[in-house]
Amino acid sequence: MRKTVSGVSRRSFLAGTASVFVAPMVLGASRAGAKSDSLTLTSYGGSFQEILVKTTTDPFTEETGIKVNIVPTPDIAKLKAQELTGNVEFDVFAIPDEVAAYASKQGFWEKLDLSMFDIEDLAIPPTGEVVTRNSYAGGIAWDPKKYGPGKHPTNFAEYFDLKKFPGRRTFRNRPNETLEAALLADGVPPKDIYPLDVDRAFKVLDRIKPSIASWISATPQTISLLQTGEVDFTYTYANRVKSTNEPGGGTPLAFSFEENLVGPEKLAVPKGAPNKANAMKFIAYSLRPEVQARLCDTSGLVPNSKKGMSMLSPDTRKWMPDMSSPGNLILNGAYWASNFEAVSRRFKEWTLS
Repeated sequence: MRKTVSGVSRRSFLAGTASVFVAPMVLGASRAGAKSDSLTLTSYGGSFQEILVKTTTDPFTEETGIKVNIVPTPDIAKLKAQELTGNVEFDVFAIPDEVAAYASKQGFWEKLDLSMFDIEDLAIPPTGEVVTRNSYAGGIAWDPKKYGPGKHPTNFAEYFDLKKFPGRRTFRNRPNETLEAALLADGVPPKDIYPLDVDRAFKVLDRIKPSIASWISATPQTISLLQTGEVDFTYTYANRVKSTNEPGGGTPLAFSFEENLVGPEKLAVPKGAPNKANAMKFIAYSLRPEVQARLCDTSGLVPNSKKGMSMLSPDTRKWMPDMSSPGNLILNGAYWASNFEAVSRRFKEWTLS
């Protein structure tokens, strides 16, 4: 069976948050009388939610007796309104890194009980309020039947080299990830990427713009356009390419782990959460190595547990980036939390020019 992670617009979620955090926070009293045998978790739905239930929430309930109610991830404005009135309905938010950083900056999250986590086991360490559950790996994909060894780009410098590797390409229709890839292509070391040199990034993108056949807004297009031959190379995600090599996945594609963008997905507890203690238990459970391995073996996402990585099946391990490689870049949500709106406006103008 083909296993994919839903392409629901979790990344575009940030776009609607920019005007939310203008007014100062004034928290009301927390809702009283909340049940102690349940918690409410947000999710973006799709096939990933099905995987999450099977590998994480159902086993958690079986072990603890705590029922997990999964609801659609709301706009951050809704959480703000609930915190202002002291009527918070959510216990654990599962969110992209930049949204977590945006809300953290505004004081929306509870402090985590870090003593409940094996900090040394986490590839990306937690902050006081937010912890990484898993990550996705972005990189370059191609059809190996059309492009053999040496005939396709394997890193971002080669992806931007139109003379050595001519052909139609894709990129995401957003500045985050796209600008980082451009700067890596121009030789900026990962440790020096942030804060982004935006002017330099756009100059690099100017070089490749004529060969971008599609600015991708929906993640599945990064795969479908390559499988149908409408593009020659694509920027996409390892778990997506992994699914093409499984029964029902269509044309099998290849993916480069030479250089990757690693995007963390976070867990956080809202201030005033009605089941805070249960939320902390759930997050701690989610970070256990064996739980991480179950989730990521099926989803193809990257576990944040180092021990969990070693527990993955051999087939899944082939689709994991080296989290210790200095050549990979861990995307910085805090930067985008402060700069997304302004850079996004410029990016949209540039793509239309």
